Amino acid sequence: MNKLSAQKAPQAIGPYSQGYEANGFLFTSGQIAIIPETGEIPEGIAAQADQCCKNVGAILEAGDSGFCHVIKTTCFLANMEDFAAFNEVYAEYFTSRPARSCVAVKELPKGVLCEIEAIAVK
Repeated sequence: MNKLSAQKAPQAIGPYSQGYEANGFLFTSGQIAIIPETGEIPEGIAAQADQCCKNVGAILEAGDSGFCHVIKTTCFLANMEDFAAFNEVYAEYFTSRPARSCVAVKELPKGVLCEIEAIAVK
């Protein structure tokens, strides 16, 4: 197993890693919409979904992979009413249409509106 570390993604805010590579697979931790350079969180579901995707992409890149190699994502929304707007942004990044679960949750870290985790191959 190799721990993934991406400078272009937020550092872990708890006792976990940004991701791991094992046996040719990459597993990212859930990424919320923290802008790594500033620590700020953008306003609105579209901007937050975009930042989540950028953060996932940075971790995939650190593992020598990319969005076209993602085979599964799990997406968390604070409000299912944001589903359509979230999907518009998500579709711009995950063009290979990986398998996906998308659920509404009561609350997400730092009060964000969405979170994305991914499994990819190298």
